[in-house]
Amino acid sequence: MSRLRPRIRQKLDGLTARVEQLLAQMADPAVLAQTDRLAALQRELGSSTPIVERYRAFQRLEQDELEHRALLDGGDRDLADLARAELPALVARADAEASTLVDLLLADDGDDRRDCIVEIRAGTGGEEAALFARDLCTIYQRFATRMGWTFEPIHSTPAEQGGFKEIVFALHGQSVFHSMQFESGGHRVQRVPETEAKGRVHTSAATVAVLPEVEEVEVHLDPQDLRVDTFRASGAGGQHVNKTESAVRITHIPTGTVVACQEERSQLKNRQRAMALLRARIHEAQKRAADAARAAERREQVGSGDRSDRIRTYNFPQDRLTDHRLNRNFALSQISEGKLEPVVAELLADQRQRRIEQL
Repeated sequence: MSRLRPRIRQKLDGLTARVEQLLAQMADPAVLAQTDRLAALQRELGSSTPIVERYRAFQRLEQDELEHRALLDGGDRDLADLARAELPALVARADAEASTLVDLLLADDGDDRRDCIVEIRAGTGGEEAALFARDLCTIYQRFATRMGWTFEPIHSTPAEQGGFKEIVFALHGQSVFHSMQFESGGHRVQRVPETEAKGRVHTSAATVAVLPEVEEVEVHLDPQDLRVDTFRASGAGGQHVNKTESAVRITHIPTGTVVACQEERSQLKNRQRAMALLRARIHEAQKRAADAARAAERREQVGSGDRSDRIRTYNFPQDRLTDHRLNRNFALSQISEGKLEPVVAELLADQRQRRIEQL
């Protein structure tokens, strides 16, 4: 009857004990006086409590099932008949709850519930690669609209023919990183460029990095470690462009990390978005330092932008998108409309199985 692997059950038991510990800590007057610590405990409690409550409900279902099975072998025929009639529905509910529990535990185990920041950079292919970077951004914008997310531009470096050498934006909504995490890596496109007179198919590339967005209290940045420069925005924007120093560039001196934002007319808003991007990059760097295996995996995913370094191929003449991790093809015309759900669903299923093994 055991539906949960022993290690998963141990993890759920540990999470239950942690919730009890958090409740005890939050009742401590000394903790209540520490605003930052209290906020962190409240966030942890808020994310863990639903899982623990679900686990307790599942345990009650398991107990009910045991009691029903015991009645089958009892001396009371009427009770045995009732138990036999109710048992299939009870078993189905317990099976469904076990599966839901695993999904909740996996979501809680990583960054799945976070918003994210997406960085797209043109790779091999010159202007055509820049146009492909623009097209990837459009796909993600359309996907975000389908999912009910908010698209927030942060920074972009336009190319001459309307594409982007680099474009950075944030996505806000329900469990954004959960779906977007699989976009990290090298993307290759095969198509006839707009500038190709002879109709020959060219191959170009772009790289995508998806970073989970983190709260200010999770990554402390000492103001003394930051150098903030303001400059005039460039690109389309009418009278605003090149007349006010609203664009912001922030350098994190200890690590040399540099971020910029110029999409808003307000210097304050640009600074806030640049800080969000900086926190995300620092957070990711800290995780890489703490987990060498994760670092190796991410380096393999993000790649260099070379044509041979890819997780996906977008073949326009054949209307085919190939995801090389799944070794499967999808209709590119559908993907271009932002309909990424079938690809994401298969990647999530594949990831789910691998993460269960890791648990």
